[in-house]
Amino acid sequence: MSAALSIIGQACPRSRSSIARPRFVSARARVGTTQFIIGCAHFVTRRFDEAVAKQLIALQEDPSFPDPYRYLAACYAHTGRLDQAREIVKRLRAITHLVVPSASELRNAGYRALYLSGLCMAAVEPA
Repeated sequence: MSAALSIIGQACPRSRSSIARPRFVSARARVGTTQFIIGCAHFVTRRFDEAVAKQLIALQEDPSFPDPYRYLAACYAHTGRLDQAREIVKRLRAITHLVVPSASELRNAGYRALYLSGLCMAAVEPA
């Protein structure tokens, strides 16, 4: 086992410490991540109400993770709840300065456009 870790450590020096000492991930964090991913699936299939419920759970589980805030704001914007969307963006800005990311992880152009359009609607302050 240590020989295998040594080979991996030589090939990937940055990951050596994480391989030698696995990091504990709490059950709560795993639940939050799962709910976030399920919420993203609901979002891209335009089931915004279901996505909102999942993203709210993800926020409760890890309030420091910015992505559920982004998807939640986009959901609210697409359902016409712009006041709630702007409130979520306000909370997001308290965590990070990057409100609208590149979304390059969304390879489907339609999904990316849906996400970014909702997020942009939420990020724009009313006149």
